[in-house]
Amino acid sequence: MSQEGVHTMSSKTPYLVRAMHEWILDNGLTPYLMVDATLEGVEVPPQYVEDGKIVLNVSPSSTRDLDIGNDFIFFGARFAGVAMDISVPTRAILAIYARENSQGLAFSAEAEDAPPETPSAPPEGPTNPGSGGKPSLRVVK
Repeated sequence: MSQEGVHTMSSKTPYLVRAMHEWILDNGLTPYLMVDATLEGVEVPPQYVEDGKIVLNVSPSSTRDLDIGNDFIFFGARFAGVAMDISVPTRAILAIYARENSQGLAFSAEAEDAPPETPSAPPEGPTNPGSGGKPSLRVVK
């Protein structure tokens, strides 16, 4: 494949976070963000960080002025009655999920940074010999 016209795309994480946030709320559930609190730029109350991670309730009733931007998520929240401004780079988001049933999406830092591999030549022969011609899927890393 030629590299001409290849465009470096922005991260899909903030778009997926916004979509999942809306989907969780539309289903009457509570959206939670799991954040890697060890990354530079993460501003969260350190006393609530466990094993380098923090889980944040990002429901409308728990946040003030929630802004899910392409580079950062900003909002105000109360922790033990104390108002705080929270700032999370989107690259620090590990997951967004519903508190009630854990449905949501997990994110991988490596998946965002690495471009997908493209084979230089098609594989030779059948990809799954002896399968009787049925299509098969395989994981490509």
